[in-house]
Amino acid sequence: MKKLILAAAMAAISAPAYAADYTMAPVATTSGNACSGHIEAYAGDTHLTGNGGGGDAWAYGGAARANCNFNARWNAQGDLMVDGLSSQSSGSDLTSYGGAVHVYWRDPSAYALGGFASLEGFGGSSGLNDVYRYLIGPEGQVYMGNVTLYGQTYYGQLTDGNSGYDIWGARGVVRYFARENIRFDGELGYRNMSVSGGDLDVFTAAAEADYRFDNSPVSVFGRYQFDHLTPNSGGSNISLHKFVVGARLSFGSKTLLDEDRNGATMDTIQPNYIIY
Repeated sequence: MKKLILAAAMAAISAPAYAADYTMAPVATTSGNACSGHIEAYAGDTHLTGNGGGGDAWAYGGAARANCNFNARWNAQGDLMVDGLSSQSSGSDLTSYGGAVHVYWRDPSAYALGGFASLEGFGGSSGLNDVYRYLIGPEGQVYMGNVTLYGQTYYGQLTDGNSGYDIWGARGVVRYFARENIRFDGELGYRNMSVSGGDLDVFTAAAEADYRFDNSPVSVFGRYQFDHLTPNSGGSNISLHKFVVGARLSFGSKTLLDEDRNGATMDTIQPNYIIY
């Protein structure tokens, strides 16, 4: 299974000056049945390096997220996601598709606390059409003026229909709002998958910048993510560098900050490897 994962990945491959004088305005809270969300699409490049060689692939994908609060502070959010790689040399491709559900209690002036579950499948010319990944775990956010701290841990499995391989991990995100419509993210993460003959470890670091046009539902963003994979049983260490740019169309929120504190603010891991 480990060789299949690495082979599939190889086949698919073969900052702000305004903040000093900005004072954050109070964030409005919501009550009753209020729904908001967004649709986004992105594209870019993924570059793979390792002892076994390297390569580039087109990266593309998108997501749709919607959040509704019910019973005062309780919220439910649903996500649909698709992510893909297409080799620039061999023409092979690898795609993931799936969804997630988040349920949590939120006070927009203080914190949010709940849990999530996700399920994703895989397709493309990589031959992984019967492979699925599910994850489940707790998540929470802390709101401190123009900073949001987001933490998430999870457990799950990657299954090929006959065998299951345990996955566990954690990620932390810091969101900094230089303005209500200018957001900068920094993310660190670690995940592990147990496979026959050893484990696979991945360290992740990512940075993202978002800008939403004033009095408009349209945002643009750019994201860079670095993933470093280490097979503990031997073999080549592999690094992936992914940069994408995209656009987002929001509904039910007025600003990026409003969406962060009252809207579809949760997400899930975005592996550069897609499958793991």
